[in-house]
Amino acid sequence: MALFNVRGGAGDITKPDLNARPQDNLYLAVNSEWIEKAKIPSDRSRISSFDGIDLNIEKSLMQDFADFADGKKKLPEVPNFEKAVELYKIANNFDKRNEDGAKPIKADLEEITSLRNLADLNLRAADFYKNAFDLPISISVDADMKDTKVHVVYFGGPGLFLPDTTTYDNPAAADLLKVLQDQSENLLKMAGVSEADAKKYVEDALKFDKKLSKVLKSTEEWADYPAMYNPMSLAEFEAKFDSFKIDNFLTSLFAQKPEKVIVTEPRFLDHVEELINEDNFDEIKGWMVVKFINGVAAYLSQDFREAAFPFSQALSGQPELSSGTKQAYRLANGMFSEVVGVYYGRTYFGAEAKADVEDMIHKMIDVYEKRISENDWLSEDTKKKAIVKLRALILKIGYPEKIEKIYDRLQVTPESEGGSLYSNESAAAVESIKYNLEKLAEPVDRTVWLMPGNLVNACYDPQRNDITFPAAILQKPFYDLKQSRSLNYGGIGVVIAHEISHAFDNNGAKFDEFGNLKNWWTDEDFAEFKKRTQDEIDLFNGIEYGPVTLNGKQIVSENIADQGGLTAAVEANKGENGNMKEVFENFARVWANKQLPESIKTQVSVDVHAPGPERANVQSQCQEEFYKAFDVKPEDGMWLDPEKRVVIW
Repeated sequence: MALFNVRGGAGDITKPDLNARPQDNLYLAVNSEWIEKAKIPSDRSRISSFDGIDLNIEKSLMQDFADFADGKKKLPEVPNFEKAVELYKIANNFDKRNEDGAKPIKADLEEITSLRNLADLNLRAADFYKNAFDLPISISVDADMKDTKVHVVYFGGPGLFLPDTTTYDNPAAADLLKVLQDQSENLLKMAGVSEADAKKYVEDALKFDKKLSKVLKSTEEWADYPAMYNPMSLAEFEAKFDSFKIDNFLTSLFAQKPEKVIVTEPRFLDHVEELINEDNFDEIKGWMVVKFINGVAAYLSQDFREAAFPFSQALSGQPELSSGTKQAYRLANGMFSEVVGVYYGRTYFGAEAKADVEDMIHKMIDVYEKRISENDWLSEDTKKKAIVKLRALILKIGYPEKIEKIYDRLQVTPESEGGSLYSNESAAAVESIKYNLEKLAEPVDRTVWLMPGNLVNACYDPQRNDITFPAAILQKPFYDLKQSRSLNYGGIGVVIAHEISHAFDNNGAKFDEFGNLKNWWTDEDFAEFKKRTQDEIDLFNGIEYGPVTLNGKQIVSENIADQGGLTAAVEANKGENGNMKEVFENFARVWANKQLPESIKTQVSVDVHAPGPERANVQSQCQEEFYKAFDVKPEDGMWLDPEKRVVIW
């Protein structure tokens, strides 16, 4: 029986098949041997090409941190690096952490448990916010999406206990919440709360969380980035509240109250009064207590770390908790991410590689310009504006030249001066909130990087119109100076063009060359673009991947970027008469992935990317050059009829 028109190729893409042919399943033909041999580390829930690089980087940096802490290595001349090492030492001192037990959090836990009623919460809400306690609303300062030179206040709802609103409709939701319930009661009792109080707090918390789950946005809704922009005058915004004294709250947070607020979750705001009121006070308090204890347990003793693991384990399937030393490194790296990234970039990333990657980026931009110029469905007017946007892209490669100001402000108090891991983590969170709130009165700094140099990733920021390629991703299988240009095009070439494509995905297309939310398309062109976007949604919607089914709408922007990225890499390789098989094989290789079923379920519910294996196969199925390179026939598993293939960029 013919297997043609299978989206994602023939067979089960999550299981190895050593006999798979690239004509039937490109991903399995390239990766089956790797899948068979790969072992998921006991403190992770998956292993992939990305994770493999990350593990090696983590291993090198953990060794470096151990040597810096022991004085075997001289501290590098990277600003604030000594603070990261000091935090590592504190986090790695489990004798002290175990001896302290719950002591470091007692005062803060008491702050929340001593709340008497809503009037009391109103009096203390601004202090709670400034001290990094969870509140049933969120406030932050960021660039104005319609004028990216200035900052504005954004308002939305809080986070849920489960990964996404859709998770609550899942039959497994009750089991997951039971794990959280048991874990939270246990943690509270360990922290000195009576059993009766612990039970009551958790029961109330779950009731409030259930109410929130009915009004907060789902991942699919969040995936529509411009839909976050709902500006309101301050008067209009404040009129939505009655029981919660938003006026006093904002007056206490800002030196000068904002004139407008951007509401990211209008539905939540419409329901805010029925959620935050005196009748719900006990539930809100219980929710704050449960959020707090689960958020801070990891900074305490080993007993607390272990007691806080079951819920995360239920969501990911990860067999074991990571070691204490690994946690110490991760906490230091987390708080001082840019600092550690600059150290990594300076130590492990070469100038020759940077120049070569820069050359590839410029090649990709040239290819993109050519493709836009020759595009047969855009008008000349829209093409011109698209090329202006393309040429305005700011490139951030490797690691930043200067470290962001926040790192000068973060201080680490050593144990000899009374510092604990919790007190230092708490102080850093307080300083970060203060730093964010102060931005309201300052212009936007467009030189800030969104990713540190040691992160295996890349990104496009629609509000800055910039693309970032950290040093960490610039290695095998994505990139190697010594491997063929065709292999590099299939790896980092696709990644580069993927990020460029985000400037023209269903979200990026609504922002201009300065990163402002502004329509620069003709109506006819945008109608055609929307039609093609729907084709991309349909292409992935309903594909079965292991235990889940993909939601085409949730993952559409990343799929548009993949489509544009692979097309541009294929075109660049064609221009250099490169080996086309190598491009597709390496594109499949970078998506090698082995993952626990629980982790797949959680990831697919919250991720705006399709699972890597499906990215490899479905996008290749839309490329004419793939069919030529491997001589794919209609009876082969990778065949998709030409009218079913999606091409946008």
